[in-house]
Parts: sequence; C-alpha cells; structure tokens
Amino acid sequence: MEKKTGAQIIIESLLVERVEVAFGLPGGQALPIFDAIYGSKLNFILTRHEQAASHMADGYARSTGKPGVCIVTSGPGATNIVTGLGTAYMDSVPMVAITGQVATTVIGQDAFQEADTIGITRPVTKHNFLVKDVNDLAKTIKKAFYIATTGRPGPVLVDVPIDVQRSSCEFVYPQKIEMRSYKLNYEGHSVQIKKAAEIINNSERPVFYIGAGVIVSNAEKEIVEISEKANIPVVNTLLAVGAYPVDSELNLGMLGMHGTAYANKAVQIADVIIAVGARFDDRCTGKVCDFAINAKIIHIDIDPTAISKILGADIPVVGDAKTVLKKMSVLVNKKERKDWVEKVYKWKLEYPLSYNKEDNKIHPQYVIEKVSELTKGEAIITTEVGQHQMWAAQYYKAKRSRCFLSSGGLGTMGFGYPAGIGAKFGNPDKEVIVIAGDGSFQMNMQEMAIAVLNDVNVKVIILNNQYFGNVRQWQEMFYNKRYSNSCLSKRKECPKWCSSPSRNKCPSAYVPDFVKWADSYGVLGIRVTSKKDIEPALIKMLETKGSVVLDILVEIEENVFPMVPAGAALDDMIVRLNG
Repeated sequence: MEKKTGAQIIIESLLVERVEVAFGLPGGQALPIFDAIYGSKLNFILTRHEQAASHMADGYARSTGKPGVCIVTSGPGATNIVTGLGTAYMDSVPMVAITGQVATTVIGQDAFQEADTIGITRPVTKHNFLVKDVNDLAKTIKKAFYIATTGRPGPVLVDVPIDVQRSSCEFVYPQKIEMRSYKLNYEGHSVQIKKAAEIINNSERPVFYIGAGVIVSNAEKEIVEISEKANIPVVNTLLAVGAYPVDSELNLGMLGMHGTAYANKAVQIADVIIAVGARFDDRCTGKVCDFAINAKIIHIDIDPTAISKILGADIPVVGDAKTVLKKMSVLVNKKERKDWVEKVYKWKLEYPLSYNKEDNKIHPQYVIEKVSELTKGEAIITTEVGQHQMWAAQYYKAKRSRCFLSSGGLGTMGFGYPAGIGAKFGNPDKEVIVIAGDGSFQMNMQEMAIAVLNDVNVKVIILNNQYFGNVRQWQEMFYNKRYSNSCLSKRKECPKWCSSPSRNKCPSAYVPDFVKWADSYGVLGIRVTSKKDIEPALIKMLETKGSVVLDILVEIEENVFPMVPAGAALDDMIVRLNG
C-alpha cells in the first residue's frame, strides 16, 4: 500500500468525509498541509482573517447541517479561531478545525509561533486532539468528525505538529469508530417518556419551549404534530427561529429578554414547560428563581449535562429530540384546551410587536418587515450581534429551519458576514442576506474580498445608527444617557461627553463611507436616507446578481422592545419605554 505524508492523509481524510469546502489561511507550521491541498480536489477558500474562516465554517454548518471545516497555522493562526470555536461551542454547531503546530521536538520551548493550542481551546471545544504520531492521524480525524456531528454537536480541534505532517505511513481510513468513553443515548427512557406524556395530558396550560436541538435533530415535524394535536402553544429561542410554522396561531415567537410579551406571559403562567433541545439560557429565563414558578418542567435533551444544569427538571428525558417526540406523540392525547388557546390569542392581539409606523422616519423594524415581505421569508438570513439582531429575530418571518443564523450564546460581533459567506457556499442557489449593524459589520468586513473573488452573491443590509446600538440603549435606560465610548462617529471636535446624539449635530455619518468602500471592491453600494427609498433599494438589491451593500441610516435612538432588564424576571418586561 502506498505511503502518504501526514499532510496528504489530512486532505485525503477530508475527502473521504465528503467535505465540500474548507476555509482558512496558510502559515509556516501548516505549509505541508497547504502543499497537499495544491492539486487536490478539496475546495479551499482563502479567507482574510482566521476568525472569519471559523465563522464561515460555522455558517456553512448551521445552514446545511453538515460539519464545517477550517484549517489554519499555529500560534496566532490558532488563537485567532478561538472566538469562532467558542461561538460554535456555545451554539452546538458541528465543526472540525485543523491547526498546524511546531515540531514535537520543540513543543514547550516557546518556539516561533508556538501556542498551547490544546490548552487554550479545551474550554471552547467539545473535544480536541494533539497528534504526535502520523500512524494515529487518520483515526484521529475520523474521531473528530464523529464527535463533532453526533450527540450534541460541537467543534472539535485537531492540532498537528509539522513533523507529523511531514512523516509518512500507509493511509487506512477507518470505516467506523468505537469510543468507550463516548456513549450516546438516542432512544430516551420509556418510563420517563410515559411520565412526561401523562403530565402533558393532565395539564391545562402547557407550553413547548424549543431550542436549537429541535433543528439539529430535525424534529420540527414532531413538534408540529404534538402541538396541533394537543393545542400546545410554542415559544422558541433565538437559535430556533424558523423551527415552527410562523403563521400558526400556536406560534408565540421568541421568549426572553427581547422576546414577545405574549411568549413571556404564557411561559410565566404555564403549568407545564416542555423544553426540547434548549438549555434555559439566562437570556431566555431572566431571573431563574422567578421563571415559570408554577410549572412542572419536562426537559428533553441528548446532552445529559444540559438537563437540570440551570433549572431543575421534574421529568428529565435524555435522548434525541426526534426519537423521543415520536414516541411521546403516540402517548399524548388530543385535547382542545380552548380557554388556554383563547387566552394566548388574546395576548397576541393585546401585546403585538409594535413601532411607530405613521411617521416618515426610518425605523429598523420597518426595514426588516420589508425584507421579510420581499423575500417571503425564504431567504437565509445571517445576523451580526446587537439591536439589529433582535429586530431581525422579531420581525423576519422565517419560513423554515436553518434559514436564520445568529450567534446566540457567545453573542459574537463579526459573526454575521463571514457566516453569510459560509452559508452561501453551502447553499449556492439560496438568497443569502446579512443583517448588520454599522459597528458589528466592521469587525470582519475585510471578507468582502472573499465574496468578490469567489463570485459569491451575498447581500449586506447595514442598519446604520452610528453607535454600538445595544450598548447605547443600555446606557440610555440604565446609565442616565451617559454615552461613554459607544458612538462610532465621534471626532476630536465633538464634545468630550455626549448624552444627546443627533444626525444634525454629529459631523458625519460616513466613517467609513460604506458606499465608497463597497465600490473599492467593485460591489454595488447603495445609501438610503429616506423611508420612501427603502423598498426600491431593497428591490434593486435583490435583483442585482452580485453582492450588494445597502447602507440604511436608521433612527439613532431607536430601542429594542419588549425588553427584560438583566437580572429581572420575565414578569418585569418593559413593553415600551413609556410603559
């Protein structure tokens, strides 16, 4: 059997795993890997920053369900992907990262571009490996993909010293992997499932609380089946936007800090919460001790460590969401729950998401509504992190799963644009639109080069308010309008301290000038300063074949409501600033 170098084994292993595309940057300690890429069938995308490479792999994975792959060098190359690994880890995204490393003979000697990649990434990966023997390399990569994609998905890192990349051995890729320390329970305990069904059958005010695990498991159909059969309202996390039919009367939308008032009200007076693939994140629960205090908690999750971690479960069910719900569906009785459904519907009418639709100002919510209307909720939306992210979650009517991609647990600014590029590589026939803030977009805007050079059609809508909008909102509401270092257009001639932002007072909104910046890449840039121009600009953006940057100057002091202040209970939601 022909021998191959470690570097060749890495590329051959990726091809056996049917990796369609990988993202990253070369560097000294990864040059053998990149030499092996030369002339291979692997579609490798050279990014402009390693963090962006990890987010592209993430966006590809979220939108396709397949593992994303990034390859970078040692030292700063590896440390630059830590944010991307943390983002994927918090949001349970399958990803395999391959990093170069200094030779095994000098590890621990502070060699040039050496970093303790294993130690640094251990807290933000599902698992990581340092390969010291080329004979272990193929088996290790097989393990990496297996761990990344099974159970609760997550990022796995494989660190490969340069001498291992250069060493040779026979290439034998294992067909399957057995790991004694990694056993998964997909079925769920039949007794626990039966108990859960009995509690649901006896309940009067049940609520489904669904998270990203529903999408990972492809359990959307089962959620719909049980909720419609038993008339159970459904609330979702940020990461589960699109997982439940948006036009259903039982859909209460997102719960939590910026969730709908009716979702939070339903959760708070529910007598049963059926949590599926969700982890009771603090942005969803608010003050934990005051969360759904009268409800029994049924918690279904394939990760046993997620159950009762934050909120004690009355009925824990460890298993795959789809598998467990299929079994549960047979046991759950058909039930009208007329009073409960009517109460929830009344709340939806009484507390709708709202903003001023009568004036001629450019409200961000209006922009999102128009995007939703023009795309019919069929586009893949990726978001950066901030106010625009919450408006997108509230007002974009996503028609299906895997078409709303956002950084949830880590809240990573700079995620949305590279994630959008990654999603486009995975879904070349889908419209991909990035909803960004002017602050967050600047974190990884250099990746426009990747879109242009690879002819990737990704649209960017910048809701430009000249501020780190979320920070400004908190400073307005909780820090007496002391806008400390949240303004993105402040110049030397501005007052040292500002408490009253205004486009008329600020010297310039165009730093940078996103239209000129887009033009420098050969991309169409459009600026919108009037409400009447929004729809024509969006239509032109959607009709343009290539990438487009749409810079929309929205109201500076527009705030996201409803809002639950940090540390408060969901009952303390502020529906609007004036109460």
